[in-house]
Amino acid sequence: MRTAWLVLPVSALLGVAACSEPQPLTPRAFGTAARTAVRHDVVAPRYHIDKLPILSGTTQGAGINNRGWVAGYSVSSDGLRHAALWRGGEITDLGQAGLISLPQWPGISSNGVVAGITQTAAADTLGESWSCAAFMGTAGKMCLGFAWYGGSMHTLPTWGGENGFATGVNSRGDVVGWAETTLHDPTCTTPQVLQFRATVWSTHDGSKRQLQPFAGDSTSAATAINDRGQVVGISGECDVAVGRKSALHALLWDGDQVTDLGDLHGKYWNTPMALNANGSMVVGFSNPPDGDLDGDSLRAFVWTQAAGMQDLGRIPGDLSSQALGVNMAGQIVGLSCSDTTCHGLLWQNGQMYRLQDLAGADFPDQIYSAKDINEAGQITGRMIDHVTKKPVAYVATPITN
Repeated sequence: MRTAWLVLPVSALLGVAACSEPQPLTPRAFGTAARTAVRHDVVAPRYHIDKLPILSGTTQGAGINNRGWVAGYSVSSDGLRHAALWRGGEITDLGQAGLISLPQWPGISSNGVVAGITQTAAADTLGESWSCAAFMGTAGKMCLGFAWYGGSMHTLPTWGGENGFATGVNSRGDVVGWAETTLHDPTCTTPQVLQFRATVWSTHDGSKRQLQPFAGDSTSAATAINDRGQVVGISGECDVAVGRKSALHALLWDGDQVTDLGDLHGKYWNTPMALNANGSMVVGFSNPPDGDLDGDSLRAFVWTQAAGMQDLGRIPGDLSSQALGVNMAGQIVGLSCSDTTCHGLLWQNGQMYRLQDLAGADFPDQIYSAKDINEAGQITGRMIDHVTKKPVAYVATPITN
């Protein structure tokens, strides 16, 4: 199984063990899977890459807001991953509400509220792996969503079950994710037991509300929210609470209206990861027609009201791709992976670029993933330091002159 994203990923492909040595790259653009021809009249963008400071060990950037602040995690002196916030070239340890804490989605708002997950010391009494085990590396512990604001970390309540997960937050202070109910769901696959539902938590009054699954489905999960309150996520069976059959439908919740975003003619893993500020574009990943239950050949997609869901393609020879962030200019970031390594991608003006190439021929580090992009075109993610061989967080800033 190459991909182990949770009711969305991030996969084993993004783990340190999967990293290979950087390979030389030839700067080029690739046409998208929609059969866009490579346009030689389009000038490729250029980027300056800044490595972000560390607490200790490895780091990862997960989200970047329009102020250029980055949320992610850094391994601390205690050897555990701590949620982190980078501002003005400095790193802030956001602390822990449990053993491990990290934002995994682009969970940072324009006013600096950070959302993520924390693994507690308490044992899961039902023996579930739950969604966060794919990111924490260990199972059997309770996991909760958190929101960091006012200088402290606040855990988010469930619907009576033991586990929760937070992914996104907007400037209103609305946090989205999913949380377990008390219902023993017959559509669950061992070791998962309890039903879960897409949830919106308010950091203002402590309230929470459910976003209902698509008609006929058992479970739902929310993955991103914009400042308009539009939410994207998945709906399906309980399964193992890690993508697969939990993502039979990709959904957009907009007030009382629920839109099925369609698919790429595959049955599973139909997963939105981000939407832009007005909800006109949604990006994510989906199974192609021959895709399997393990998600070995996922395809990045973009959805618009006019065109529906379209395949964004992958680097020729790679096995899978995922789109993870989008802005109002229509710039999309993500990654394309072989069975040994991944490369951060930028889709712009109908072309697909390796961010590595856009950093210049002499850039020595390997840009492994591109996880989020802000309205200024700044990108964050993870790269492999060519000296230490360790994963580190970065910010890529467009060069405009």
